[in-house]
Amino acid sequence: MPPVDFLAWVPHPEVWLLVGSITGLYLYAGLVIGPKVVPAGTPAITRSQRRWFIFGILLLWAASDWPVHDVAERYLFLVHMSQHLVLTLLMAAAMLMATPEWLARLVVGDGRLNTVVHRLARPVPAGLIMALLTLVTHAPVVVNTAATNGFFHYGVHTALVAAALLFWMPVCGPFPEVRISLPGQMIYLFVQSLVPTVPGAWMVFATGAVYKTYDIPARMWGISVVTDQQAAGAIMKLVGGTFLWVIIVVIFFRWAARHEQANMRGYVPTEREVLTWDEVERAFEDHPVAPVSEPRR
Repeated sequence: MPPVDFLAWVPHPEVWLLVGSITGLYLYAGLVIGPKVVPAGTPAITRSQRRWFIFGILLLWAASDWPVHDVAERYLFLVHMSQHLVLTLLMAAAMLMATPEWLARLVVGDGRLNTVVHRLARPVPAGLIMALLTLVTHAPVVVNTAATNGFFHYGVHTALVAAALLFWMPVCGPFPEVRISLPGQMIYLFVQSLVPTVPGAWMVFATGAVYKTYDIPARMWGISVVTDQQAAGAIMKLVGGTFLWVIIVVIFFRWAARHEQANMRGYVPTEREVLTWDEVERAFEDHPVAPVSEPRR
């Protein structure tokens, strides 16, 4: 058998088109549409938002193009797992941070899409959708089909990114009425950090090949199929869970700092700064859709 060139270059024009289109639309919105929407003298897109966009679009490109896409699809499931984590935990959050409120309202409009987004981008439905897709997309039939069917593979990625955008909305989304309090965010992310335990443990403790499409004679870097899926399970649980816990810690110190500043200034912090059972319960209720105001930054 001739040696396999695992890193042979494969062009992905569909990825270049996607990245280029998103970049072009973002620039057009910021340079042409934004100045007509925001108050005079106010930047349509802030410097921080531009930086988040650059970070997010580079993550999208790196995770979707050669060599990550090809190695993840053909040879190593641990790269496939890392690819999904980048898209759902990093890229999706970065893109939301890059989106000004006026642009987000322009995209969803004031019709049915706006209603659907505001209903689903709540802690309970958003968390359930993300958890369900996390489990479903690691079923053997889904993984094996995605590895052999490019259209289905991109469909899985599209569904994961859409679910991730909804998932991050209560934490760092552009709609203030959807974001929940800092204590609510900590509980929300803690619950989500438990979800990868199930598929992660299944892959770590499996004694045989879980995904037949990766059980091939040619082994990249000499990694066996079992070691590959065990590493993927560990990455899913430890890396994904650790990332969410880091965010939880950051949010906690942010909440504590606000509480301390409030005490120093002699006023009672609002419910969005103090953890109460009533506040947590409200944060996880399925609230009615909030009225949409006129576009603003």
